[in-house]
Amino acid sequence: MIPKTLSLTSISPFLLPQFKIPKSHNPGRVTIICKSVNSQPQQQTKPELSVSGSESQGTGAAAPTRGDIFLERQQLLAASSSSSSSLVIEKKKKKKKEKTSGSLKVATFCCYGCGAPLQVSEMDSPGYVDPETYELKKKHRQLRTILCGRCRLLSHGHMVTAVGGNGGYAGGKQFVTAEELREKLRHLRHEKALVVKLVDIVDFNGSFLAHVRDLAGANPIILVVTKVDLLPKGTDFNCVGDWVVEATMRKKLNVLSVHLTSSKSLVGITGVVSEIQKEKKGRDVYILGAANVGKSAFINAILKMLSDKDPVAAMARKYKPIQSAVPGTTVGPIQINAFLGGGKVYDTPGVHLHHRQAAVVHSQDLPALAPRSRLRGQSFTKEVVKDQWVSEKMEFNSLTGFSIFWGGLVRIDVLKVLPETCITFYGPKAVKLHIVPTNKADEFYKKELGGLLTPPSGEQVEEWAGLETARQLRITFDDTQRPACDVAISGLGWITVEPVSQALKEPDADLIPDATVISLDVHVPKAVEIFVRPPLPVGKVGGEWYQYRDLTEKEEETRPKWYF
Repeated sequence: MIPKTLSLTSISPFLLPQFKIPKSHNPGRVTIICKSVNSQPQQQTKPELSVSGSESQGTGAAAPTRGDIFLERQQLLAASSSSSSSLVIEKKKKKKKEKTSGSLKVATFCCYGCGAPLQVSEMDSPGYVDPETYELKKKHRQLRTILCGRCRLLSHGHMVTAVGGNGGYAGGKQFVTAEELREKLRHLRHEKALVVKLVDIVDFNGSFLAHVRDLAGANPIILVVTKVDLLPKGTDFNCVGDWVVEATMRKKLNVLSVHLTSSKSLVGITGVVSEIQKEKKGRDVYILGAANVGKSAFINAILKMLSDKDPVAAMARKYKPIQSAVPGTTVGPIQINAFLGGGKVYDTPGVHLHHRQAAVVHSQDLPALAPRSRLRGQSFTKEVVKDQWVSEKMEFNSLTGFSIFWGGLVRIDVLKVLPETCITFYGPKAVKLHIVPTNKADEFYKKELGGLLTPPSGEQVEEWAGLETARQLRITFDDTQRPACDVAISGLGWITVEPVSQALKEPDADLIPDATVISLDVHVPKAVEIFVRPPLPVGKVGGEWYQYRDLTEKEEETRPKWYF
């Protein structure tokens, strides 16, 4: 006998989705079979329920009540709604992730030396690879091991810039602009990362990136000071470390710790590696800094330090980033697997700053701005002037009335100093110093520009705009036993002004008048910035005159620690 199918509306006002109750051995029970009828296969419709049984309304204690049917229906509806809502949430998360991931994500295939996407069309552009080489590597799935043509030139000492607006000329369509590189870094604020910020000790103020929070967001920052091996011999690094922490606090930048390092001699690298492994906590590590502060060299030093015990780092050393003196060597983020326990290191494009000397000189003069060996200060006192200008029969008892040229990039006019004042220059040896009387300075500059006064050199001399910016400095002091200040030239070095030369062990009281003001005029190219800061304690004498500041209990707790 074929069972009759009855509509559920005859027994209940509720519509039920499909479910099945197992058949019982009790002949008095009713078997309920639910079927979902879809009018269209792609559209979900409300389920229709059919009841099969020998009787339209069940009899016996085992038959489901209306309350049971209602509860079953509510549970099924809740389960279906939760699954659909979870799908909606996943879609929203995916869209948000795609929106905030930005351009910091590494391209599918890019040059491991500079991070530029690989391409075979623009020969003069970063990332260019010979088509035959590209197809061969693609066939063997080795595109991640390709070094582009520009990186090969850089590795052989060629100065090939790729950033328009830097290197003294506007560049062309194949150049990456500094704004594009900066825009890539802005997405870092949306990442959960540990930021390692690098600062060049030779150009501390010019490479500091005071607005680094605009790029890093709220991510924790470890401050690494590079190239400390270039400081003069005999420097007390306890004093230097304290000076760096004080300068960082004055700039109101909160950092986890400060490390003095040298990527060349590996000094301080072990401490940085330990701090990174302690603080990264499963996050990726981003190396951030101004252009040409040594980010790629720092990463290579980290990999070298880790490779002894970490096979992942040893493998990464085979394809390490390219190092060169050209600002903008890295034009895209480079992903590096450096940790055995997971996590990646990203070498990011350098932040190009228009106020540094590297932004105004031609690419062929860039190597002259990078110190190659330990700095040795070159001092000017009245005795030095007498030796150089003894034949001129000039009457003077100080540096007042003289001008000092630092290559063709800086001119210092001494307006008023003490008889025993000493002015010391710290910077690259390739940029020579010359002193002349101020009344002959203009003529000397026009005549010797490109000759004795370089950079600029070569063809850039004809297009050189000159030293268009002049800043008058009025330096006050109250202690003749220590330098009054440093005058830092962005992208070049610094000048220490000593009211009384430290070479005088016991200066005569008659030589120190009551005047406590030194006046200088500083001339630099347009847009190059001049910083006046507390003197950096370098050399043996620096450790003698440097004074540590007394700290309060709160400052001792919140002040970042420094390591060397």
